[in-house]
Amino acid sequence: MAVIDGLDRALAGSGQPGLVELRAVLADQLLAMGPAKLVAEERLKPRVFRLRFEVGDRARSFVVKRMEPAEALRNELATRRWLPAQGLDGVTPAIAGIAAERGGHWVWHAYENLDAQALETDRPDPGRVAAVVRVVAMLHSRFAEHPWLAECRQHGKDLGIAYFSSNVRDAIHALDALRPPHVSPSGEQAALRDRLLGRLRCLRDELPLRARALEEWGGPETFLHGDLWTTNTFVEPAPDGLRARLIDWDHAGVGPASYDVSTFLLRFDPADRPWILDLYRQAAGHGWSRSGVRELNLLFETAELARYANRVIWPAIALRREQVTWGFPALADIESWFEALRPVVPVDPPQDAPVAPEQG
Repeated sequence: MAVIDGLDRALAGSGQPGLVELRAVLADQLLAMGPAKLVAEERLKPRVFRLRFEVGDRARSFVVKRMEPAEALRNELATRRWLPAQGLDGVTPAIAGIAAERGGHWVWHAYENLDAQALETDRPDPGRVAAVVRVVAMLHSRFAEHPWLAECRQHGKDLGIAYFSSNVRDAIHALDALRPPHVSPSGEQAALRDRLLGRLRCLRDELPLRARALEEWGGPETFLHGDLWTTNTFVEPAPDGLRARLIDWDHAGVGPASYDVSTFLLRFDPADRPWILDLYRQAAGHGWSRSGVRELNLLFETAELARYANRVIWPAIALRREQVTWGFPALADIESWFEALRPVVPVDPPQDAPVAPEQG
């Protein structure tokens, strides 16, 4: 490690656990290449950093990410087992090394840094969007009803109707516990709690309808990225055009393709969603993609409402357990999401919307 100048100080001021183990893994990667020097470090997210090294006359960069053990295993299986088994190993950056924190509470992954840019949502470029959509559709198509889905579900998440029903149920239980003697809400806070409970109980009553819709229009179960924000999608130049990469498989699991598609579409302006959906229709061969927009909007809404219900649970639990000051403001924000929710894809798209490019 002595020949890697500065590695012993990497992330020293970050307060992160497991740095000794992380530095040892990075040393294993760098020592084989000769003398190296840490030249820069950058925080990308609270638990994600970019480290830049000079190795002789070359530059080499790693993105290092700290995860809980279950998330780390999910990322490792997706990257090293599930995706390669379907010829999709180039879809996500390779893991250069893994380091478990000594206490077993955290795991670090080191990835080769991508020479790519995240997908833009402000005036999106149709060619770049198409590159990402083709990869997402390929992921869904190749894993549709695949025998490995049982393993993906075991180590990942079940993002089908069970995700909706369990989150709605757990959110109701968590909110209903915000009462004396454990929590003494003000009148305004109690009214917020009751309004959210009313919404969630309506969703609970709608479960049979939404389950039937997913059964009829949702298409086959498949492997899902589970967190398909555009910040997790990157596009880079390639010899044959553009190459899309997907990162952060923390929430990967099994469910209908509409779960991923809804997450992705919601990152864009409503005016752009119809032509992006058309891109997916062209690339995917699932039965659900031939459903009408109204049917698809019901599937998309079910996925989004399940995510809202999930977000209710955690501030409610924190209020019940620790009486945190941020709990009710967080619940008020979530109520505003419910109020603002509109059909994901406009039923009557504007006439001047971009035309989806032909698939190459």
